[in-house]
Amino acid sequence: MKNPVPQAASLLLEKLLLLVHIRPMPAGSGGETPPPAPGYYDTSCFKRGDLLEVPRTLFIHFGIYLGENRVAHLMPDILPSITGDRRQIQQVVTNKRLILGVIARTASVRVDTVEDFAYGGSILVNHMDRLFEDQVLGSEEAARRAEKLVGATAYSLLWNNCEHFVTYCRYGAPVSFQTDKFCETVKMIIRDQRSVLASVLVGLASIVCLGVAPSTTLPTIFIPFFLWMAG
Repeated sequence: MKNPVPQAASLLLEKLLLLVHIRPMPAGSGGETPPPAPGYYDTSCFKRGDLLEVPRTLFIHFGIYLGENRVAHLMPDILPSITGDRRQIQQVVTNKRLILGVIARTASVRVDTVEDFAYGGSILVNHMDRLFEDQVLGSEEAARRAEKLVGATAYSLLWNNCEHFVTYCRYGAPVSFQTDKFCETVKMIIRDQRSVLASVLVGLASIVCLGVAPSTTLPTIFIPFFLWMAG
C-alpha cells in the first residue's frame, strides 16, 4: 500500500501555489487584465527552439518558441478534459479554468502568441543554457519535441509543470529547479520542531477558540508532523 503522506503533501502544495499562475485583476474591474496588443514584443531576436522565461512574483513561467510569434507552453487547464472543441480550448486560459485544472490535475501544452504567453512580463531567452552546458539539444529538435507534445496532458506542480516541459524539450530531461528549491525550503521548515509545534498550537487554537471544524484543521496539524517524522 502506498504511503498517503507524500500524495497529501503534494496536493497541499499545489493548492497553496495556485497564485503562481493566476493573473492580476485590474482595480475596480470584474474582468481579467487583457493581454498586450499584437506587436508588443520584438520577436526578431527569438529563434525557433529558444527557451523563453517570464519571471513572475514567486515563480517563472516557461515556453519554447516555435517561430512566427508562436510559443508552446504547458498550463493547467480543465477544458481539454471536458471538451474536444479546439476553438474553446484555444481561447486564453482564464483564472477559473486554470484553478479547476490544478485541482483536477489536468493541463494542456498549448500554442499561443508571445503576447498571450508573456502577458506583459519581461522575457529572458535561453537563460538556463548555462546550467546544462553540453546538454543543449539542437534548436530544431527542441521545437519538434514541443510540437509533438501539444495537447492535453496531466499536471503536477512537483512532477509535471511548465519547467519540466521546456527542459525536456531543450535539454532532453525534465527538470524543475524552482520546484526543487521550493521543496527544500519546505523541508527545512517542516524539520524544525518549532514549526511543527506552531502548526499544532495554531490548529488547536482554531478548533477551540474560533470553532473551526476539526476536519478542516487537523490536516494542517498532522501533515507537517508526519512529514517532519519522515524526514
